[in-house]
Amino acid sequence: MQLIKDSLAPNFHLYDSMKNKISTDDFAGKKNLLLLFFPLAFTGVCTKELCAVRDDMTKYHNLNAEVIGISVDSVFTLAKFKEEQQLNFTLLSDFNKEVSSLYHTIYDSFTDMGMKGVSKRSAFIIDKQGIIRYAEVLESAGDVPNFEAINIVLSSLN
Repeated sequence: MQLIKDSLAPNFHLYDSMKNKISTDDFAGKKNLLLLFFPLAFTGVCTKELCAVRDDMTKYHNLNAEVIGISVDSVFTLAKFKEEQQLNFTLLSDFNKEVSSLYHTIYDSFTDMGMKGVSKRSAFIIDKQGIIRYAEVLESAGDVPNFEAINIVLSSLN
């Protein structure tokens, strides 16, 4: 079952790359959220996607959006990835795969190496009231979210 547009977003708590506990409640009534689930730090498509987001951060700030990347990597891996790629937004560790499962964005099996429980590349926009305004879950890890559509939805929320 996939989360759909105009439904209430599941609330969650995860730790960021600095070991701070972050909750969706922290942004309620203040900012729209762009949640970007990604398979694994340090992989080609993930690095390219998140660096493009980094380079467009002024646009997201102007749209009153907080960008949050989520993967099943450890906080330690995410801290190194964030540092090396100079990412200017929050990365959250879903090491226990609970939030990826909650958002129905997890692979049963990932790659030919038999990895299980890796986050699918996905994008969700959650408005200030906690309602999902955009949901895109990609089956192919080689694809990236439709950032043109994401920007249109974020613009409509302001």
